[in-house]
Amino acid sequence: MKNFLKSMYQSSKIRADSLPASIPDDKLGSPVYKFELNTFDIIAEIKKTSPAEGRLTSSELDCLKQAHEYIHGGAAAISVLTEPTKFDGHIKHLNEVAIGTRKSSIPIMRKDFLVDVRQIIESRQYGASGVLLISDFLNRKELNNLLDCAFDHSMFVLLESFGKEDLKKSLSLLENAKYSKRLETQQLLFGINSRDLRTLDVNLQRFSSLAREIPESILKVAESGIKSRENIMQIRSDGYDLALIGSTFMRTDQPKVILQDFLKIGRKQK
Repeated sequence: MKNFLKSMYQSSKIRADSLPASIPDDKLGSPVYKFELNTFDIIAEIKKTSPAEGRLTSSELDCLKQAHEYIHGGAAAISVLTEPTKFDGHIKHLNEVAIGTRKSSIPIMRKDFLVDVRQIIESRQYGASGVLLISDFLNRKELNNLLDCAFDHSMFVLLESFGKEDLKKSLSLLENAKYSKRLETQQLLFGINSRDLRTLDVNLQRFSSLAREIPESILKVAESGIKSRENIMQIRSDGYDLALIGSTFMRTDQPKVILQDFLKIGRKQK
């Protein structure tokens, strides 16, 4: 799987090239919703399949039902995985969740391997309030263009790193005031993925080693491999403000209960 990230880039580029160059503002989707954060919060993810773990649901996934489980469990936001070739996702899942949860005003984030500003605009068109961007995945020009487009559309960005070099690249963005000011408005969050996206290997020690590189004032999100109360306690002690959790919730028939339990544990500890 050493070329996983490269293959995702190529696949995403093909999808992006099929999109229109622009979309009229009146064709954009749901309003952009902001975070309402507590001392610790969870972004709960909807996904059918993981290339590292296989099929995550035993039956046909009801995305909207899963989303309401997350809302009732207290999620701060919902991540919807839309990558079709390896994760069995689809942009229509994003739209379904965005429309079906509109009354709750919960932010919906598109998670994918985004490479082009047209995909940011597409995300808004289908109702996303935010997007995930992968620092290692993009050159500096691509990253700047995607960030600018997201912020121009009032969206938030979860900027993901899984190594020291890509984290360094992410942090260097803050030398520019147009990006650093997004920290105050909670439009820019820094994520650390315990999974190396080049090999798909998970190393939970990555959470602690990379958290030390991030200033305390930045909202930090722990991603991947979080399965237990002990994992929650560990990331809290490492200084994380949020966790992005998908597979653990997708594999259980009680996602609301586990989500509530994780929030309770996380909010007790710092």
